[in-house]
Amino acid sequence: MSRFRATLIPCLVAMSASCVAPRPSASAPERTRVLLDTDANNELDDQHAIAYLLFSGNAFAVEGITVNRTRGGGDVEQQAAEAERVVKLAGLEDRFRVIRGANGSFEEIAPHVGRPDFDGAAAVELIVRRAHEPGVPRLVLLPVGKLTNIALALKKDPSIAPMVRVVWLGSNYPEPGEYNQENDEGALTYVLDSSDVAFEIALVRYGTPSGTAAVRVTREEIRARMPGKGPRAREPVAGRNGGQFTTFGDYSIDLFEHITLDGDPPSRALFDMAAVAIVKNPAWAHPRRIPAPRLVDGKWVDRPDNPRTVILWEHFDRDAIVRDFYATMDRPVLAR
Repeated sequence: MSRFRATLIPCLVAMSASCVAPRPSASAPERTRVLLDTDANNELDDQHAIAYLLFSGNAFAVEGITVNRTRGGGDVEQQAAEAERVVKLAGLEDRFRVIRGANGSFEEIAPHVGRPDFDGAAAVELIVRRAHEPGVPRLVLLPVGKLTNIALALKKDPSIAPMVRVVWLGSNYPEPGEYNQENDEGALTYVLDSSDVAFEIALVRYGTPSGTAAVRVTREEIRARMPGKGPRAREPVAGRNGGQFTTFGDYSIDLFEHITLDGDPPSRALFDMAAVAIVKNPAWAHPRRIPAPRLVDGKWVDRPDNPRTVILWEHFDRDAIVRDFYATMDRPVLAR
C-alpha cells in the first residue's frame, strides 16, 4: 500500500464523522460496534456475512442482527429463520436473538411509525435503542439488503443520525439497477437526503472488477476450504435445503451445492461478506467521497453542488478479503 493510500483511507472516513478513536488499552484495540441488517434467505452471501461477523469477535462487538424481506427468499419469518440457522451453527443462540424487521417498503410504513405495532417496529426499536446507548463508540449500521429498517429508524427518531454510521451493501452507481436498491428506492432516497447521518456505500457493480461482485469464490474452493470449519453446534441444525449440520463450514458447502454459478471460472460473489470485511479493515477497498446523487426513475442523477456527501467503496481487494475470511473460519473468535 502506498503512503498516500494509507493516509487517504482514514482521512476520508474521518471526514464522514464516522471514525471513533479507540480508547486506550494495554491489550487490544477497541472493537467496532456493529448491528447487521440482512435479508438472510435471499441467496448465500448473507449467511457468509453473518458467520464472518460472528466469528470476528476480536474485531466486532455485535449489537444485534435484524432482518427484512426482499423479493427473494420469502417473508420476514423466512429471512429470520435462515439467519437463526447461522446463529445456531455458531453456538450463539443464547447471546443473539434475530429481530424481525420490515416486510413492506419505506413509503408504505413511514406514515405509521408513530404506532406501537408498525411493520418492522421490533427492528427499528432495537436500532434506535442501540444508537442511544451512552458512553460507547458510534454504532455502525451494516445493512446488506434493502435500507427499509434503517430509513424507518431515522424517520422514527432523527436524533440518532449523528450517533450512527451507515455502511450499505448496494447500488451499481453510476449505472442503474441493483437488487438491494430496487427493493426499496424510497428508503435509499430518504437516507441519501438525511444530511446528519454518515452514509457509505459498498458498491456492487455486477460484471465489473470494481465492486463487491468481484469478491468471488468457486464451489471447488469452498469444498476444499470449508469442511468442518467453525465451532460445533450443540445439536444438529436443519439446513434450508434439507440435511442436518453441526458446523457453518459444512452448511456453507451445502449452500454452494444448491446454487447456480456464473462467470469464468464458474463462481459466486460473496457481496455481503465483502461489506463486513471493509468495516473490519478499510484498507481492503478504496473510498471515494462524492456529493450525494439522487435517484430519478431508477437512474442516478449527480448533484455536483450538493453539500451533502457520501462515501463510495470500490476496487475491493478480493484476495485479502477472502484470505481473511478463511483465516477467520479456521480460528473463530466468537462475538459477544
